[in-house]
Amino acid sequence: MKLRRLGKSGLQVSEIGLGCWQLGGDFGPVDDATCASILDATEAAGITFLDTADVYGGGGSERHVGAFAARARTKPVIATKVGRSAETYPDNYDEGIIRQHLEASCARLGVDSLDLIQLHCVPPEVLQEGAIFAVMDKLKDEGLCKHWGASVETIGEALVCLRQEGLTSLQIIFNLYRQNAVWDLFDKAKAADVGIIVRLPLASGVLSGKFAADQSFAPSDHRTYNANGEMFSVGETFSGIALPDAVAALDHLRPFVPAGMTMADFSLRWILDHDAVSSIIAGCSRPEQVARNAGVSALAPLPSETHTALKDVYRAKIEPLVRCPI
Repeated sequence: MKLRRLGKSGLQVSEIGLGCWQLGGDFGPVDDATCASILDATEAAGITFLDTADVYGGGGSERHVGAFAARARTKPVIATKVGRSAETYPDNYDEGIIRQHLEASCARLGVDSLDLIQLHCVPPEVLQEGAIFAVMDKLKDEGLCKHWGASVETIGEALVCLRQEGLTSLQIIFNLYRQNAVWDLFDKAKAADVGIIVRLPLASGVLSGKFAADQSFAPSDHRTYNANGEMFSVGETFSGIALPDAVAALDHLRPFVPAGMTMADFSLRWILDHDAVSSIIAGCSRPEQVARNAGVSALAPLPSETHTALKDVYRAKIEPLVRCPI
């Protein structure tokens, strides 16, 4: 497993990480033994970067991650998030409530100071107003977190955050169905020494190439209850593309997949070919998926002409399908 630097933090993180949303049961029921086996598989695969949030499973994901970190031989870098709980969202981001949430995350994770705390898709008007950034700087100065970043919905929000000197990282939606960061964000992030954490690398699984247009999911899975943005931004589900359209769009990509490479591996390798990216946080529901994703770190980069062709396909065929601001 190759390591990459997480922006100005200087932290070295595995270029393939683990997204831990599913460990809270928000993609369907998951038992404790399965959560433990998924997390144990990360250590075996050399994955050292885990991403969770206080709201995943009402804190359940953080508890699983904390229990794993306590038994792991190699301590992972753990990123968590704040700002989407009922107590904070959409407009209660004062210092006291944020401090309480960070302290609660510390308790669940079993640490005194968080490695990385990220603002969790807070409303753009809160980012524009700016007071939240001073709160994050203060809590870092107090030692409640070592570094802070922001998880955002759009490139515009990312650019607002980039103006903050204290920002360590940006977590963004980036995949073959959402390529705009390449030309709108990455050079600016590198100039500011801000690391990029990629979420939804497989567009909620559709870029695995294994879904049907009428694929069904558990009622508790966001791919069911947020299919059209009913609960939060539709961009968080299939990258904002309706599932039938997202499945059909795979036909535009398949001609570029090298022989012997799966669609999932191809999609992850394409992301890793961008040096602005620090880590991809791929969600896994089974231990074997962890090892398979980790193997992408050893694959050779894709040819430059493939990247050029994929950009052209995206701009002409896929970008018009996205149903939300990007």
